[in-house]
Amino acid sequence: MPEFFTEDTFDFLNRLGANNNRDWFHAHKSEYETLVREPALDFIRAMQPELSRFAPYFVASDKKVGGSLMRIYRDVRFGKNKAPYKTNIGIQFRHEVGKDIHAPGFYLHIEAHEVFVGAGIWHPDSPTLKKIRAYIDAHPTRWNDAIHDVQFCKSFHLSGDTLKRAPKGYPMDHPMIEELKRKNFIAIAPLIPELIVQDDLTGLIAGCFEVSVPLMQQLCRAVGVRYALE
Repeated sequence: MPEFFTEDTFDFLNRLGANNNRDWFHAHKSEYETLVREPALDFIRAMQPELSRFAPYFVASDKKVGGSLMRIYRDVRFGKNKAPYKTNIGIQFRHEVGKDIHAPGFYLHIEAHEVFVGAGIWHPDSPTLKKIRAYIDAHPTRWNDAIHDVQFCKSFHLSGDTLKRAPKGYPMDHPMIEELKRKNFIAIAPLIPELIVQDDLTGLIAGCFEVSVPLMQQLCRAVGVRYALE
């Protein structure tokens, strides 16, 4: 089995966190390429056959810009945190119709002290959010069956921001109100960081993603895109 990330990857992320400035990063750019970017792109390429088994419309793109590997550069325009670099590796396998991170997707987050996989739709735009809420309203049993699936619940928990009040058009006593109040439809499964350096990483991550299929199927139906081959 190929090796992708190593203890040196975590060491680099730790050092980047302690030296989050442009001068340090530029001086250690070759380490970033060797320890982070290149193994991440290798991992992404190796995941495409895995995805084709259970999520054929989701793409593993090894493009250096605009592909599955998310930028290391932070957008510092609007937040108080002005550190220029992310201290994690973010990898998203988006649906083929998706253009950005707000599309349905599977996600892997690797940080020095935190690793998790995710599945779902993060910060959907207003039209997409309305579609998902309308779907939950029309198909509550399907949605509940997905989020309460036994295997899914053993690994994942739903996360993300929610509204304090009922969304427009829905009463507060709606039986699905807690689901309708969600602003994000994402599920998170934490992993032990040591697992990232094991040999069969693609099998491990694909297995985690596969557990989230019930949720992903419902989200794809909700937004009107295909999940499985017909």
